[in-house]
Amino acid sequence: MRKKTIVFFAGAAAFAVVSALAVMLWPIGKEPQLETLEGNAQRGAYLARMSGCIACHTDAENGGAPLAGGVELATEFGTFYSPNLTMSAQHGMGEWTIEMFAKAVRQGVSPDGEPYYPSFPYPFYAKLTDQDIADLWAAFQTVPGVDEPSKPHQMRFPYNMRAGLKVWRAAFLNPKPFEPDPSQSKAWNRGKYIVEGPAHCGACHTPRNFAGAREASFKFQGADKLPDGGKSPSIHSFALKEKGWTQSTLAYALKSGIKPDGDVFGGSMVEVVRDGTSFLTPQDLEAIATYLVGANDDAAQ
Repeated sequence: MRKKTIVFFAGAAAFAVVSALAVMLWPIGKEPQLETLEGNAQRGAYLARMSGCIACHTDAENGGAPLAGGVELATEFGTFYSPNLTMSAQHGMGEWTIEMFAKAVRQGVSPDGEPYYPSFPYPFYAKLTDQDIADLWAAFQTVPGVDEPSKPHQMRFPYNMRAGLKVWRAAFLNPKPFEPDPSQSKAWNRGKYIVEGPAHCGACHTPRNFAGAREASFKFQGADKLPDGGKSPSIHSFALKEKGWTQSTLAYALKSGIKPDGDVFGGSMVEVVRDGTSFLTPQDLEAIATYLVGANDDAAQ
């Protein structure tokens, strides 16, 4: 009996190892077909603001050029550095195609076929439509090339084994596109799309598990292990209402950075407002507030 048990567990362990290796070696991501779409650079620039591209890829504190990367993100898994997103042929996206861009943004797959770390919020950008991608690509093509190499990430073991990210994607990535809820208003659905898509609010306001994936059962309920030791408050509707937030005060705060009590946002929200939400239209700010202050306890997407 003991021998059979040993054989069983040995077989199970071998199966688990083989399965993990198969996932790590298996090609990832479908090839998008977007070459026929015409992008709108102006709309793409707006989406880039909404998506946090400027804040995350511009090292403003050290005088870095716009979108040239180099912003440091220290986490318990190691230190990430945002890459160069300019049109530099050698160090940026100058030789990319729109299909490469689409796979990177929505699938988390590099032009070389390697998976990106989820510090790049591609699980949220998976909600972007084909036209969104075309517009973003048109906007990025207007960015002058900056010939500065991207800094390599400094990851701890075993997180420095990039092939393991294929296992992460298989376990945690939901590539399902955004689907509006027909029972809700147009503004509510627009707000949900922004919050759970390009603005990726859950990246900071939802706690993560041991593997760095969001804990769906605690969606929007705040996190205490943000980069550099920061914390984020709950932005779930019940917490916002309990603290006296209304749709109008939240929309105003996202535009101005000023909270209802006259205080101002601190931490990473300074960059979020300065480089992102302050550029959004009143209609989009109201949509975000409609979704967040309204009921948002639906299952995480």
